[in-house]
Amino acid sequence: MSLKKAYLLIISILLIDQISKIYIKTNFFINEEVKVFDWFRIHFIENEGMAWGAEIPGEYGKLILTIFRIIAVGGIAWWLWDSVRKNSSNYLIVAIALIFTGALGNIIDSVFYGVIFNDSYHQVATAFSDQPYGTWFHGEVVDMFYFPMWEGNLPSWLPIWGGKHFTFFNAIFNVADVAISTGVGILIVFNKRAFAHADKEEALAEEN
Repeated sequence: MSLKKAYLLIISILLIDQISKIYIKTNFFINEEVKVFDWFRIHFIENEGMAWGAEIPGEYGKLILTIFRIIAVGGIAWWLWDSVRKNSSNYLIVAIALIFTGALGNIIDSVFYGVIFNDSYHQVATAFSDQPYGTWFHGEVVDMFYFPMWEGNLPSWLPIWGGKHFTFFNAIFNVADVAISTGVGILIVFNKRAFAHADKEEALAEEN
């Protein structure tokens, strides 16, 4: 895959990610939910940018997380460029492009949303508000896709979790998260095909 095609993939998914987030942010308030099906809902939440709403504690936790992710995205961008330059497998290039797009999409939220929007608690946010809810690098990531496929109390005979209320799948995520998960999934499922070029080069190097 050429770098031009990789850019096209990145831009397309990034646009879908940001358009969906801006729509949710400017049309929903926090925890507002629309039931599409019993097993699929649009449920608006915001988080610090880590899985399941995890966060780094402390005054500078959010800033540290955002800066770390920017550095990581820079590394992924170099990996993508290097893979295209080496004419690596399309599986690898697509996977890296998806991971890069997802990470970049969530970084945009973290860097810019805090100074663009006002808060979404008990109200629908507006863009370019004169009362933004945060500062640069302190924005919250917008999530909206919720798939509670099963919800109920677990059997009492189960150790540890027996009798407790449980929801599968309880994570709420966005398009960027889907891109990252898909990219990682490609690397796991198609590992041999993704890294076939690298394995071939290593074998040739050993022969020489």
